Amino acid sequence: MELNAKVFIKMAEDFYSRAFSEFYDALSRGNILAIRDSAEKSWNAVVQAVNALLLERTSRVPSSHFERRRMLREIEVKDSDVSRLGILDRYMARHKVLHGETFYEGIIDVEQLKTEIEKVKILIEDIKLLLSSTES
Repeated sequence: MELNAKVFIKMAEDFYSRAFSEFYDALSRGNILAIRDSAEKSWNAVVQAVNALLLERTSRVPSSHFERRRMLREIEVKDSDVSRLGILDRYMARHKVLHGETFYEGIIDVEQLKTEIEKVKILIEDIKLLLSSTES
């Protein structure tokens, strides 16, 4: 399978869909481990969406979170739409709460997680708009 921006967006949407349903299911059952797993799936949705953007803009897929941040920083300098949407800042914020605090540290702030999961969906949609604006 050839990796292209559409494949990464599809993966992002699939991770998001699973994260969303698993989060609310885990919440109803009081399953802390499953809540943490849903946060990690949400984070992976962010990573895949950002990979789509970076591949489209640079023809490269980053090999690490460090490289992903560096590439986003470079793109924001050149692309006012990416900068205006604060993609790097949003990536970093989701990393902190979903990946760091919730998944690794086990901090479960349900209301914050609801907000973060919604922000993941919005980020995916914003990246899809950025990708479609370059297709025209």
